[in-house]
Amino acid sequence: MADRHHPRYADAVGQPSPLHTARKCFTLLVTGPEPLSVDGRDFPGLPNRPIPLDELRDRMLRRHCPRRTRDAVWAHLVRQSREHGATWTLACAGMALPALSSVARWLTARFPGEAFDVHAEVLSGFLSALATADVDRPRVLVRLRWAAYRAGFAALSEALDAPAPVGRNFRSTPPRPPWGHPDLVLARAVRLSVLTRTEADLIGATRLDETPLTDWADHHDMSHEAAYKARRRAERRLIAFLREQAATTDPDDPVASCVADELTPSASRSRPARRSPSVTDGGPGNTPAGPDGKSARAVSKPDADSGLLRCAGPTPALPSAASPEVPRCA
Repeated sequence: MADRHHPRYADAVGQPSPLHTARKCFTLLVTGPEPLSVDGRDFPGLPNRPIPLDELRDRMLRRHCPRRTRDAVWAHLVRQSREHGATWTLACAGMALPALSSVARWLTARFPGEAFDVHAEVLSGFLSALATADVDRPRVLVRLRWAAYRAGFAALSEALDAPAPVGRNFRSTPPRPPWGHPDLVLARAVRLSVLTRTEADLIGATRLDETPLTDWADHHDMSHEAAYKARRRAERRLIAFLREQAATTDPDDPVASCVADELTPSASRSRPARRSPSVTDGGPGNTPAGPDGKSARAVSKPDADSGLLRCAGPTPALPSAASPEVPRCA
């Protein structure tokens, strides 16, 4: 008779699941001229003849099979397993396959790993309960089924609590240099003789730890001006080193530019141009005001007494249009 109660799950690598193996072994036990059987005369509601186990299982699955008949048959099967070992243990697993397959199917649908693992736990829980189940109490199969479920559910809970698996093509690799904690960058610069230990400590303390530079200088018996100059020189070397390292990395990697911007001395950043008080724009609307609030006289002299007009030589050519303050020489 074909076995209609077998698990439809197998391991990803092609290895048959433990429940599938149990089904095949059970099929061998009930195949041939002398299938493994029980005497139906020992149980109420069964035919008075030897009944092969596959037929017995189908009879017990019918709705009208009395519960006391199921309990009596399962108590007999469990005792046979404990007394005779392997053959009847496999027979018990085959008889319980409908229940075990249902449990395995429910757990496998929620199991993040291979189906083989949860099937193995379900079968292991069932076989362990065969040795400890109380056969004098009713509902023997129900209690065996719950033992199998608890074992499979424990495996499911453990798998769900485990870290998420990572694909084979993903692995942890160190980022492209320059990388790491700023202290590691400074340590690498010292190791490669870009900075001295004192210079690295100066940059780390005053730039990263926000220690006032004056406090650092006083602590190291150095003048404030000397400390400023030492940090400026060290930062320039460090910036050049980081830019050189970044030249061999991804041009879109923002790490090097970010570090360089953070370490650029404030003195080297662009400052607004200061206008000399002695220079005017020369425009009519930009005449500076005097102390009394009136417009001050322009610096250049446009009158005839200007020393510019008394020059012996001709006026040099201007690079741009001549200023209205200076008349052209004849």
